[in-house]
Amino acid sequence: MLMTKAHRMAILTYLFKEGVIVAKKDYNLAKHPDVEEASNLEVIKLMTSLTSKDLVACRFSWKHYYWFLNDDGIAWLREYLHLPADSEPNTLK
Repeated sequence: MLMTKAHRMAILTYLFKEGVIVAKKDYNLAKHPDVEEASNLEVIKLMTSLTSKDLVACRFSWKHYYWFLNDDGIAWLREYLHLPADSEPNTLK
């Protein structure tokens, strides 16, 4: 799926900041509730891509997707977003 770099960076920045991201299984939702810049479909498709690369773990419950960063995903996002080595998601604090 094609998406702008600004939307991708907004989603990945939010994911790294929180350590987890939730999306309702609604592909027609115009805006994601937590990431205002991106649509819900863009969040779902980007997280599906990261799941296939084993950078996040996915759970599905009650029409909601839950994605959790793992250690490989944290290291990859630090490199991709050019963050310092001492920064970590809120789930690890």
